[in-house]
Amino acid sequence: MTILGVLSVLPSCSSNETGNDVIQVPDAPAVPKKEILTEADPTIFLDEDGTYYLYGTASNSGYGFYVYQSNDLNTWQGPVGNANGFCLSGATSFGTTGFWAPQVFKKGNTYYMFYTANEQIAVAKSNSPKGPFTQDVKKAIATPGKAIDPFVFFDTDGKAYLYHVRLQDGNRIFVAEMTDDLMGIKEETAKECVYATEQWENTANANWPVTEGPTVLHIGDTYYMFYSANDFRNIDYAVGVATASSPYGPWAKSKQSVINRSNIGYYGTGHGDIFKDANGDWNYVFHTHQSFTEVSPRKTAVVGLKYLGTTFCVSDDTFHYLSK
Repeated sequence: MTILGVLSVLPSCSSNETGNDVIQVPDAPAVPKKEILTEADPTIFLDEDGTYYLYGTASNSGYGFYVYQSNDLNTWQGPVGNANGFCLSGATSFGTTGFWAPQVFKKGNTYYMFYTANEQIAVAKSNSPKGPFTQDVKKAIATPGKAIDPFVFFDTDGKAYLYHVRLQDGNRIFVAEMTDDLMGIKEETAKECVYATEQWENTANANWPVTEGPTVLHIGDTYYMFYSANDFRNIDYAVGVATASSPYGPWAKSKQSVINRSNIGYYGTGHGDIFKDANGDWNYVFHTHQSFTEVSPRKTAVVGLKYLGTTFCVSDDTFHYLSK
């Protein structure tokens, strides 16, 4: 059975599949004609000139972050970082190992990168999306204990919030209001948002349950949080959506995952970022396992999303790996 054969039986946007179905492994996977990018925990930033920039956790995550660029979301060039392909490294910013899960945005004339290193969260600045992102003083944002997976959300009232994961009795998603300079958080505002309690969120019944990789939107009166659950090595790693009427919650979680191995056709579907493309359409960039038998290096993919007024679902025939 070919890859195409597997995909042809996947559920559509209206399906109630949870992602726990058995996926039939094809006998002879097609060899890609182009090199598929192997960035995990990916994020895509669309700059004002229409250029897309891809960042993520690289296979050699002990050094920093690469950046790739594209004009069409399909074919990518790079790495194009201004420091030998890197846009950030420990040479100019906080961190000596474990450079994970970056987020890039532009405020004024400055590009910001929030990222994880040494299981702490840090922020660096640049005048270009290609970097180099630097810090005047190499330091992390102060949090109690270990913290990873930052996502900065700007609400309509101008306040900025840092959604992130705290490593305490599992991977738990928290939120805290940020300081005006975006260099820290107001710890007194910190509140837990999401913890793995649904069946689909911990299919292995692990003692250390995982929810991670948050990304947040505000549409109308509702806040939407996309997040991943299960250990990333689990074939059931998947993406769910939680909703709230406040950036602090309380959050009502989806009873089933929205992006999963059942509706994508590959294992380990998760930890990404939602974004609008140049046409104004919603997309989600994420990673999958390398194959049906190997987790790493993880491969980078994009899928289109439909907004249904109260939640999102995967658009048919939109999944594709990013390549160069």
